[in-house]
Order: sequence, then C-alpha cells, then structure tokens
Amino acid sequence: MELLTLKQDFLRKSGALHTAGEIEGQPELWKCTAEYFNNASKEIKAFLQKAYAEANSIILTGAGTSAFIGLSLQGVFFRKTKLITRAIATTDIVSHPHDYFNKEQTPLIISFARSGNSPESCAAVELADKFSKKCFHLIITCDEDGALAKLNFSNPSCVFVLPEKANDKSLAMTGSYSAMLLTGLLIANLHDKNFNDQQITNLTVAVKKIFKQYLPLLQQLSEKDFKRAVFLGSGALSGTATEAALKLQELTDGQIICKADTYLGLRHGPKAVIDENTLVVYFFSNNKYVQRYEKDLVNAMKDGNNAMFSLSVSEQHIMTDNIDAQINFGEPQHKIDEDFLTVCSIVVGQLLGFYKSLQLGLMPDAPSVNGAISRVVKGVNIYPVEFES
Repeated sequence: MELLTLKQDFLRKSGALHTAGEIEGQPELWKCTAEYFNNASKEIKAFLQKAYAEANSIILTGAGTSAFIGLSLQGVFFRKTKLITRAIATTDIVSHPHDYFNKEQTPLIISFARSGNSPESCAAVELADKFSKKCFHLIITCDEDGALAKLNFSNPSCVFVLPEKANDKSLAMTGSYSAMLLTGLLIANLHDKNFNDQQITNLTVAVKKIFKQYLPLLQQLSEKDFKRAVFLGSGALSGTATEAALKLQELTDGQIICKADTYLGLRHGPKAVIDENTLVVYFFSNNKYVQRYEKDLVNAMKDGNNAMFSLSVSEQHIMTDNIDAQINFGEPQHKIDEDFLTVCSIVVGQLLGFYKSLQLGLMPDAPSVNGAISRVVKGVNIYPVEFES
C-alpha cells in the first residue's frame, strides 16, 4: 500500500508515515468533520444567536498555525455578521491584553487549537474574561481532553471538538489545520447547510485531483536546490500563504527560509528577497477582479531578480507566460467558493513541505533535529497582569 506515491515501509523507516497519512486523509477527514458539525449545529447556532446579539466584535485566535486560521476567516466573518472581525494570535493577547480587551466591550472570541495545551491557549481566554465587560467563547479544538476543552469558563461558552483523527500526531499541523479552517467556514455559513455540503463535495473532488495528477510535479520540484521560498495570496488566501510558508520552514527544520505576503504587498520592498535561489508559489483567487491585481504582479516579476522557479495554484488555468508550472484543481461542475479555496489550496503547501523534508533527509513526522520546536510549545511562563488605565 502507498501513501502519496510512497510505500508504507519506506515512510515508516523515514519517519514520515503519520504526516503522509494525515495529508492524504484530509478529504475523508473533512467529510467526517462536517458530520460532527451537523450533529452539533443546533447547539452552536443557539450559542451564536446570543453572541451575535450582544457582541461588539469578533476575535479569531490561536497560536502558530492555529492563529493563521483567523487570517483566512476574518473577511468572511465580517461580511456575514457585519461585526468588526480581527485575527489576533493568543501570543499577542497574552503579552498585551489591554490592546484587545476593555470593560466597555463584549467580544465573541473564537479560539482554534489542535491540543489546547499550549500555555497561551487558556491564558488568552482567562485574560478576556478578566478584562472584558462580558465575552462569549467558542472553542474549536481537536482534543477533547486538552486543557482548553476542559477549561471552566466564567462567561458563556460553547466547545466544538473535531473528530479524533483531526488531532494530528505529527509535529506539523496538516489535517488539524484544514479541518479547523473548514469548521470556521461552516460556522460562517451556518444558515446554509446545502451550500456547505456542496462546498465539501467540491473540495474533495479538487484535492483528489491534486493527489491524482500533481504529486510527481511536486516531487520533482522538491528536488530543486532552492534555499528560499516566497508564498503569495490575496484576501483569505493570504492566510494560506502564511501557513504554507510556515509548513515548508517547519518541515525542513529551517533549512529553507520562507516568507509570505500579498500580491500587492510584495511590491513594497519584500520583493527584494527573491533571487536565483528562490521558489515562488502563487495562490490565485478565483475572483476575476482580484485576479487582475494578481496577474499584474506576476507579469511584473520579470523586472528585477528572477526566481529559480515559479508555481501557481489555482482552480482554473491562469493565462500568463511568466509561470513555470501550474496546479489547476478545479472541475467545471464543482465550483469552489473563494473563501473555501483556502482549504484545498493549502494541501499543495503541505505536500511541498513533506517532499522537501524527505529530500533533505529529515523525518517529516519529527523534523526538528535539535528539538528547537515541538508539537506542543513548552517553556512559556504566564505572568499575572492588572488593568492599566
């Protein structure tokens, strides 16, 4: 039996079996997550009805990869609820709680966490309770036994636990990230179950196409001797670019230095990092208006240093001459909503990191050779803080 075209014996010996299974298992995980969500939707809907009636704003939070989920969701939550929505990492909240909470405001705080055992996860919730007028807590986690899921909340709360197989065993989050991101999208579109169900079908078709047609391309790309990688995305896909950059950097133990930016933002200085040792990955929107800006940037990339290689990831083929290879995962009868593109697009970033990790002789399940990073962050002290007027 093979996973991602590689035999299981090889994956086991290479310390890659968990990561391979977690990446390839995402389509089934998404279906299972939707089933869990549908079973809990009545409770979530009742909780959110009260929260939306009282909340002044929405904060989407988490640490590391879990924080990047908010980057992809803040736009859709703002559009759907009309409430100011911000993606704020728990790591920012813990050090500067007064920048985000005060006794005049009632936020809805949506927390994402794989295990919920990172020190900042519970600390952020407790700081919100301490410094807010009132707050509502919606917890999205993959571990029912984690500290966050078991926390005693002093304000109204609702905890949604994803299927057990969403709780990745590998150091780098793959299925846990995409499943929590999908959950956020299901929540944003809570009142349109038919739409959500259709999007999950479309995502499954798209990712299976990636697995069927594009794994050899990504394997060949991982053999190239690039030292840097730049990932670009607009809107919700800027979160995808950010997560893809972290994934490649994590899985290569920092041997590949990665950067993420928006298409328009890259022009304002960051473009200087691109040289002949750089891989550039473009995550394209399927919004024609947005694509006009994205294509302009791609065409402008010929001015200045040329990258070693450029790859685009999009629903349909992108008409431009300045890209070396394309991954097009769309099918005409399975149109993917722009916000949901984030769920399937990130799989390409995960695969690139996975294959590059193997190419460098690392173990994707535990790529950190010297233990600089771990599955659950350790060594963070949480200090008491008082309100400063």
